[in-house]
Parts: sequence; C-alpha cells; structure tokens
Amino acid sequence: MDIAITGIGVGCGAGHGKPAFRHALFDAPDLFGVLRREGRESPADTPPFLGVEMPDPPDILPPRQARTASFSARAALSSLAEVWDQAGLDAVAPERIGLIVGGTNLMAREQALALRAYSDRLVYVPPRHGHMFLDTDICGLCTAAFAIRGFARTVGAASASGAVAIISATEALRAGAVDACIVIGAMQDPGAHDLQALRAMGAMGAPHFADSPGRACRPMDRDHDGFLYGEACAALVLQRSGDVDDGAILGRLLGAGQVADGTRGPEPCSAAQVQAAERALAEAGLTAADIDYVSGHATGTPAGDATEIETYRSLGLGHARINATKSITGHPLSAAGVVEVAAVLMQMAEGRLHPTRNLETPLDPDFGWVGPGGATHAINHALKFSFGFGGISTALIIGAP
Repeated sequence: MDIAITGIGVGCGAGHGKPAFRHALFDAPDLFGVLRREGRESPADTPPFLGVEMPDPPDILPPRQARTASFSARAALSSLAEVWDQAGLDAVAPERIGLIVGGTNLMAREQALALRAYSDRLVYVPPRHGHMFLDTDICGLCTAAFAIRGFARTVGAASASGAVAIISATEALRAGAVDACIVIGAMQDPGAHDLQALRAMGAMGAPHFADSPGRACRPMDRDHDGFLYGEACAALVLQRSGDVDDGAILGRLLGAGQVADGTRGPEPCSAAQVQAAERALAEAGLTAADIDYVSGHATGTPAGDATEIETYRSLGLGHARINATKSITGHPLSAAGVVEVAAVLMQMAEGRLHPTRNLETPLDPDFGWVGPGGATHAINHALKFSFGFGGISTALIIGAP
C-alpha cells in the first residue's frame, strides 16, 4: 500500500513557510553565525557555539495562550497550520486524523532557564511548568488548536526521531487507524549544557572556524570537524494513495527500514545502515540501482561521514546524486528527518538538487556529490537516511508522484 505525502509545512533559519525554505535550499544563503538565544552562552574563555537560529514563528495562538507555550511548540504550530491548509484537512473527519510528534527532550533550554529563574524561590514556580516542558505539551497545543481527534503521541529516536515518526505514521495508516496522519519533526531546543556536552564528545564542531561561521558546516568535506546545530521544524501529512487525487500527491513513501545496531552512544555502524536501506528497498520492490538520488544524513562529523560513505560503497550507490541539507540548515536534531524529507519533495517538484555548501574537497570524489553549485536532476526514487544516537539507523524510499 503506497503512502502519499500531501502536505508540507516548514520553518528554518531563512524563515517560516515553504517560500522561505525554497529560498534557503536553492539559493543556499549563509545562515550561520554565533548562537545568541538566551541560555546558549558558551563557557568563559571558550569559542562561542555556532549554528543557525530561526526568526520567531508567526502568531497562531491567542496571546494569553502563546505566553505559556514553548518556542518549540510555537514553531510546531506554525508548520502545522501551513500543512493543514495545503492538505485540505478540514475535509477529513477529526476522529480520522492522527498526530505523531518526532522528538524528545525538546525544551531543554527553556527548562534550564526556568530552573535558573526559580532556583531560589521554588514556591513561586508557575503551575504550567508541570506540563509545558513535556514533549506531549506540543500534542496538547496542536490538538487544541486544530481538529485532531484520532490520536496524538510522541516518538523519540534522537536525530532519527523525525524519520521514525514518519515510519510510525505509515504503520497507523496501513492499519486503518486513521485516514490522515500528521507528522511533526519538532524543533529541539538545546541549551548551553547540551551544546557543551556535544562539543565535549566531539560531535559538534567549529572551533577552528570560530571566526568564519559560514565555512564551519562542511558535511562530507575533508575539512569537516563536526556538526553545527540549526533550529528548524517541519510537518508532513501522510495519507493512503488511494484516498487522494493524484494531483494532491507530492511524493510517495514506498518503503522504510529501521535497525538497532546494539550501541549506546554516537558510534555509527555501517552494517546497520546498509541493513536499514536493504529493508526499505525490499519493501519498495526496488534495488539500489533504481535509486537516482540520496539525501544523506551527512552531519559533518568525521566518524559519521566516513561511516556513511562506507555504507554508500557497500550498497553500490556510486551512480546516484548525493547532497547534504544540513550544510544549509544546520543539524535540526530531532526534526532532521522530517525537514530533509520536505527538502526531498521540494527538489522533486523543482527538478533540481540543492547545493551542498562548503563541499570543496569531498572525502571520496568517486561519488556523485552535488557541490556548491547545485544541479539539475529529475528525481524518480530517492533514498533518505537518518541516524540517531543509541544505535538507531533508518532509511526511507520516496518515489516521485
């Protein structure tokens, strides 16, 4: 049973909405700089944290309610409003609409600020703090603002959360639980403690590009030194292909694979990545030879990029075009899988591939990298990888409409 994607809502460092995201993808402006949102200050005498921060989301909630919503929740509501309209969900019975939010520990920065603000006056903690920092608060705000009455839940898989949420939505549709399922790759909002921990483990980079943030994010380039965080959020609507008009279909989810490799931390595993791709290809009834485009997980970490290239070799993907959306948006952590599927769909619609910023000296020049200039290319079958800490490897096969 093919699953159709019928709506996209998105926000990134270039702004909120598909026009801003399209501009970011194909014009590839330099969105990187020092992270300045309160609670992301680097330790004294250390380089600042670099990355991408987005503008404030448009107002969806009434002002009184908006004041009690986290930044992540307001970004999610903005993407949901956009996707709701595009997919025409007002025509679907509310009890036949589901919601899956991809991500965990989504409001760490704001929770840390609250702990700091009330540390010496705990008796004055606002009652709303009992629920507003829970990931499920995004479910509650979304279902209160929109007619979603089927089910609502969150799923967590670190940086693969968005992709796992998409897989969960396809399972709900195939089981007949709902007729439309909204997937939100929620904006994960790390604070200074989280960013310093990621830097300490060697995952987050940029110390030797501290004076030139725009050059620091370099997926698959020999001069990479780690990922850069990027604020982003995206929403998709998934429906059974037979339930919608062909003209409403933006792309088709043909297959998916998810594998646990048995590791705890950030150790990538090529064998698991290959297995996830093979499962997705088998479900789609395709082989690697049918894949003409790969949207890499491609974070810019030395171990991650090298392992992913090994996966490409093992699968025989030397013929496919490959690019890295994180070179433009930064790494949105939990939201990455949904943001990057949105990018795949927009590239399908445009018949061209977005640039990979700063890809000047590829780690392996024998692959079909899309460099800083972008490329014209009609995507028929795309392979989208997403990997997460904790040994989570996922692969999605997306077909053109």
